[in-house]
Amino acid sequence: MKKLMAALLLSGVALSVTACSSDYVMSTKTGDMIVTQGKPQVDSDTGLISYTDQQGNEHQINDDQIVQMIKKD
Repeated sequence: MKKLMAALLLSGVALSVTACSSDYVMSTKTGDMIVTQGKPQVDSDTGLISYTDQQGNEHQINDDQIVQMIKKD
């Protein structure tokens, strides 16, 4: 019984943590709209933006290709 309660509690915490991460939408110069999981990370040294797409794949794009980045509600 204690293992079941611990598993349920852990699952609830994991779900609440993932629900807090906000998705973002980036629009590119070519007119593409990129929806990300979580906030994209900007590396000012390399000029690249790293992000995870909706399927969970990691990508990078040059920051000069991004016109706008907004938080998705």
